[in-house]
Amino acid sequence: MAYTQSDLDALQAALAKGEKRVSLGDKTVEYRSVEELQAAIRQVKRDLFEQAVATGLWPGAPRQIRLHTTKGT
Repeated sequence: MAYTQSDLDALQAALAKGEKRVSLGDKTVEYRSVEELQAAIRQVKRDLFEQAVATGLWPGAPRQIRLHTTKGT
């Protein structure tokens, strides 16, 4: 299933309010515990990240260039 940012926002809002029932589009899901809701949030974040990488919206790890200079003798 392809998740959207609004799905993640709904899950995080439910967690902030202490609710376990979340409506995602036309579906309503009731989680058994806060830990299960947090696991769902982690999964949606992971899927959104993978979607961004696959579509090229996330360029990957930032590059680092290190320079070492010395004073000439």
